[in-house]
Amino acid sequence: MTYATTEIASAEIPSDNPVHQRLYFPYEAAAKEISGKVLELGCGWGRGVEKVLSVVDHYTGLDKNEPLIEKLQNAYPKHTFQTADLPHLAGFKDNTFDYLLTFQVIEHIQDDHKFLAEANRVLKPGGKIFLTTVNKDYSLSRNPWHIREYKTAELKSLMEKYFVTVEANGVGGNEKVWQYYEENKKSVRNIMKWDVLDLQHRLPGWMLQVPYEMLNRFNRNKLMGKAEGVAAEINWDDHFVSQNPDECIDFYFIGTK
Repeated sequence: MTYATTEIASAEIPSDNPVHQRLYFPYEAAAKEISGKVLELGCGWGRGVEKVLSVVDHYTGLDKNEPLIEKLQNAYPKHTFQTADLPHLAGFKDNTFDYLLTFQVIEHIQDDHKFLAEANRVLKPGGKIFLTTVNKDYSLSRNPWHIREYKTAELKSLMEKYFVTVEANGVGGNEKVWQYYEENKKSVRNIMKWDVLDLQHRLPGWMLQVPYEMLNRFNRNKLMGKAEGVAAEINWDDHFVSQNPDECIDFYFIGTK
């Protein structure tokens, strides 16, 4: 499977369930507000595509993974799926889209200023961007796939350079969500004890990607049997939009042009 990695998180791998449900929740939240023409930057394997399509007139999904884009285009021929080298959106005119979604993408983009400037450009006046990314304060180890991670004030300051108003929210969770997070934190810390030379912060990211994937998969599989089976029970509606982003694993920011 093209997308069966711990970084992308599959809906079909049981041990990925807590991550998948947390990453799917923003689609449900955004679907309450979006309509018209919508662009998604980094649609991946289409985690929330069906939900979005149920509330919009036309959807355009962009991603760098050509096999996934081809599969999505075949599945949803009335909408548009294209490969893209983000943050570049030169193929789209100014003021084209009513809403823009980008979930767990900006942390992978080298030029985050260009990313937000282009998002602003292709939005219509008054259009909104819905953006999620990990809260740096809740990261449990270095993620070698991420260019950077943000704290609340850093992300808000960055987005305010490109959008008139910015709502700083987070993806909150109930007791089940936090029970899993705490079990995960304990497990990751036990693994990190072996990194006595702090190689996770000293080595270049590309050298850490394979061991990160192996240890992450091992850890998730181990957690399936812990936390009283909560990993399998977590659903998207165990999450909610929180107005306290500092206390959330992921941010859920809304910027208005």
